[in-house]
Parts: sequence; structure tokens; C-alpha cells
Amino acid sequence: MKKIAILLVVVLILIQLFHPQKNISSQPKPNAIEQHYTVPENVSTLLKNACYDCHSNNTTYPWYNNLQPVAWWLSSHVNDGKRHLNFDEFNLYTVEKKKKKLSEISKTIKEGEMPLSSYTLMHTNAKLSDEQKKEISEWATALEKQIH
Repeated sequence: MKKIAILLVVVLILIQLFHPQKNISSQPKPNAIEQHYTVPENVSTLLKNACYDCHSNNTTYPWYNNLQPVAWWLSSHVNDGKRHLNFDEFNLYTVEKKKKKLSEISKTIKEGEMPLSSYTLMHTNAKLSDEQKKEISEWATALEKQIH
């Protein structure tokens, strides 16, 4: 039992040497949604607080991202989030995909699927009130109707 505990401690120490690449970009965002479509300031603030850490090219990392295996888990979450929707690459989507993503934003926000409860647990400013959910949903629905 003692050997297993020592081995576990050694492994935990060794994995601290390996970190995934961070999702931080200093590049201009010519394809970002706000560069091509109207995003009201209140909605923009809500999206940045509740969505952009996982759905953009810039994540604000918490202190615990410096610990393994947490950093790998967060990296996986961010990569998965960006694969589903990336606000910084939104204008690269086809018209059909843009409409689908806006519809999904409205649906997942309304149903409380997003932001994830595991995210809002540590990021309380990302919790959305019913009124904030309505604001995002109405904006996404209106924008979806404008895109052709």
C-alpha cells in the first residue's frame, strides 16, 4: 500500500511538468461575430461572462488551471466548446450553420443547458438570470431571422 501511495505521489508530481497549450490569442478577430453582426452591449457582456471562455479563441484561466490533471480536463472542455461554437470564428460558418448555431444558442440558454453548471459553480458571474437568458435568446432568434 505504501509503494502505491509513493508511486501515485511521484506520478502526480511528474504530470505537473506537462501542460496543454492555452487557448489565448492576441491575433485580430476579423471573423468574430461582433465584427459582422450587431451584438448589443448588454448581450455582448453576457456572452463574454458566460460563454467566451469555452466558445472563443481567448480563455481567461483560473488559478487551478496550473494543476494537472485539471489543466488537461479544462483544455478538453475548451476544445470541445470551440468545436461546437466559436464566436471568434462565427463568420467563417456557412449561412445554414450560422442559423443553426443561433438557434442552438437560444435553445440551450432557455433550457439551462448552457452555461454548464460545472462552469458556473466556480464562475458565479457566469450564472444567468431568467431575464439575461431571455435577452440572449431574443437576440439570437432575431439575428437568426436576419441572416440570409
